[in-house]
Amino acid sequence: MSTVSLIQGKSYDLAVLRQSLEELLAPWGGMGAFVKKGDRVLLKPNLLTGSQPQRECITRPEIVFCVAQLVQEAGGKPFLGDSPAFGSAKGVAANNGYLPYLEQLNIPIVEFHGQRCTIENESFSHLRLSKEALEADVVINLPKVKSHVQLTLTLGVKNLFGCVPGKMKAWWHMEAGKDANRFGEMLVETARAIQPQLTIMDGIIGHEGNGPSGGDPRFLGILGASDDVFALDRAWVALLQADPQQIPTVAASQRLGVCPDLSEIEFPLLQPGDLLVQDWKFPQNLVPIDFGLPRVVRSTFKHLYIRLTETVRFKGLRGEKV
Repeated sequence: MSTVSLIQGKSYDLAVLRQSLEELLAPWGGMGAFVKKGDRVLLKPNLLTGSQPQRECITRPEIVFCVAQLVQEAGGKPFLGDSPAFGSAKGVAANNGYLPYLEQLNIPIVEFHGQRCTIENESFSHLRLSKEALEADVVINLPKVKSHVQLTLTLGVKNLFGCVPGKMKAWWHMEAGKDANRFGEMLVETARAIQPQLTIMDGIIGHEGNGPSGGDPRFLGILGASDDVFALDRAWVALLQADPQQIPTVAASQRLGVCPDLSEIEFPLLQPGDLLVQDWKFPQNLVPIDFGLPRVVRSTFKHLYIRLTETVRFKGLRGEKV
């Protein structure tokens, strides 16, 4: 059976959060069940944007800091990586207050580069995914629980779309976005290819309404973890009292036979029914998943412009000639 650990998590205070994460991972015996000495461990947060840190639409840096501490204590070598829609991982991390936490633990930030990955799916034969994620010894997925105007909810599986490098994400929106089922299957296949050994859901403060960035923060006080990202997403759908068939990633994972039923999930600590969220705000109106070519072109130029300005800024901070 898949195991999903659920607890109440009340605070991002580092001492309190560290204790909560230890409690959360206790059913497996702690971080040492996932990380061995010398393992290169990718920490994959949700670094959606650097422009709205007050909106609680990214994984909090305190989560990354405490998880990185646990990884180092288990003998692992953590590094942080993501492929934001706009800008670089380092630029978005800097704008969201990550750098002091990462520098304290000497954790590097890597930018993702693409590598072809063969997929056994009738709809498509391959994906282009992060070489750094595929080559890591351990991947720890650190999503934020959020509503999403295209996919209703973005949870653990959707967070791994950040392992699609650069503007390939926009290409997938254009290529597969006209069919929500196909797009959902692409996200599921991405998660299957990355195979995160551990997913920890940041649900202390969620982001409801017109997410992934246009909604509002909401205190939930919940942390969840699993070695099965599909089981964790299914548990959160139950927590938020959503219809799994209305969530393309969950519906696709059920069709592909990788998502267990709730009755097939072991909950060693709290049950979803102990933590039900009342009146979670889903998007008022869903918008199409697909991107037209003009939008892809505009998005690409915006991404390149932000990357350029970030490069200039970081060179200036280091005292290099621009």
